[in-house]
Amino acid sequence: MSAVRIPVPADKVQLDGELVLPPSAKGVVLFAHGSGSSRFSPRNTYVAEVLQQRGIGTLLFDLLTREEDQDYETRFDIALLTHRLLAATAWLQANPATQTMHLGYFGASTGAAAALQAAALLAAAKTGTKITAVVSRGGRPDLAGEVALSGVTAPTLLIVGAADYGVIELNQQAYALMGCEKKLTLVPGATHLFEEPGTLQQAASKAADWFAQHL
Repeated sequence: MSAVRIPVPADKVQLDGELVLPPSAKGVVLFAHGSGSSRFSPRNTYVAEVLQQRGIGTLLFDLLTREEDQDYETRFDIALLTHRLLAATAWLQANPATQTMHLGYFGASTGAAAALQAAALLAAAKTGTKITAVVSRGGRPDLAGEVALSGVTAPTLLIVGAADYGVIELNQQAYALMGCEKKLTLVPGATHLFEEPGTLQQAASKAADWFAQHL
């Protein structure tokens, strides 16, 4: 499987992306990375490879341009990140190779908030565009806001490091506000970046199982 470099149009900018479609893939997962990261995030790249091995397509793309990423406030502009994720979703739906595929979101850190906001907006719009699964790894779903969290209809998995103190509680608060099919799972020994041996592999496996089940 080879990655295809694609420009994702969003308003007046072009976002760099890499699309991988395994043979007979029936779904694509869009990755929303966290603040200060990019499509080259080694953690997201690893998770994407695990999904690809399970026959799931992936789209890794930059939510911000290089210039925008220099602005600390822009990195935490959840509304902008959500808008960019929706633009990438629309691009996939217009692309002949992916327009019939089921779509999922994988969000890390602030990207998880954007993924949940986008999923909620699409569910409310009732345009036929539907996100069939969402996974958050070490995410900040609380930043999506109460309205979005209560509006998510896609089955959602929240993966948090068991040693990621503070973020665990924020995920628990967000989890309580969600009315969709949901699961909160803790990875033993993992901190926020899942840098401990074997922890990222566990997170990727849980994400792959969730997408394989729902996508």
